[in-house]
Amino acid sequence: MQPQFIIIHRQVAPYVAHIQLNRPKELNALNLELMIELRDALKMLDADDNVRAIVISGNEKAFAAGADIKQMAGKTAMDMYNIDQFSTWDTIKKTKKPLIAAVSGFALGGGCELVMLCDMIVASETARFGQPEIKIGVMPGAGGTQRLTRAVGKALAMEMVLTGRFITAQEAARAGLINRVIPVELFLQEAIRLATEVAALSPLAVKMAKESVLKAFDSSLEEGLHFERKNFYLLFASEDQKEGMQAFVDKRSPVFKGK
Repeated sequence: MQPQFIIIHRQVAPYVAHIQLNRPKELNALNLELMIELRDALKMLDADDNVRAIVISGNEKAFAAGADIKQMAGKTAMDMYNIDQFSTWDTIKKTKKPLIAAVSGFALGGGCELVMLCDMIVASETARFGQPEIKIGVMPGAGGTQRLTRAVGKALAMEMVLTGRFITAQEAARAGLINRVIPVELFLQEAIRLATEVAALSPLAVKMAKESVLKAFDSSLEEGLHFERKNFYLLFASEDQKEGMQAFVDKRSPVFKGK
């Protein structure tokens, strides 16, 4: 069935797909249906050999202004437990191909948490990031207290989570939350350019490098170094490693096939 709340563009550039969140009247609020469609789209694109990098965006006004509060307001604790909405997020987190968020306008609450599930973040000058859940009597539940703290440190994360303050794109860049700030008319184009740069490289090496960087967040240094080394050695079983090193010796551009 055709998705209702997202738009999938398969080839916006060589080996690059683009998923646009598409609930503009609700500022792309993340209802359960949108998240299921996003999960399913990412699983499909992750299995597609013609896709090597994926851009996720909203529109100029909002990446996503949070979860759909109307959908949650009347729920009980047992309702929330049984719905288990965060299992969808757990599946999205397992996407092996690199995810690049293109952010303009609001990335708040669940929107900020979805941005932080991505591997790189390009933001427009109008982007605003925040975890304002405290203002409606709850707290972040999709990783906001954990990923934000790892990205920007305890002091700023505490301020954002405990007061609900938004930060600007420039503040986010200084704090290490995002990669770069771009004029609003170019933010999506820059995200696609970055995705294209990654997609031109060995898909196997990119996947294993992503795995290794993420391992740093849930392991000791010693465990992380062991994991990195194992992936490094494993890549010597690939055709891409042979092609990449031979191309370097031959002084030509490599042609990677993901094998």
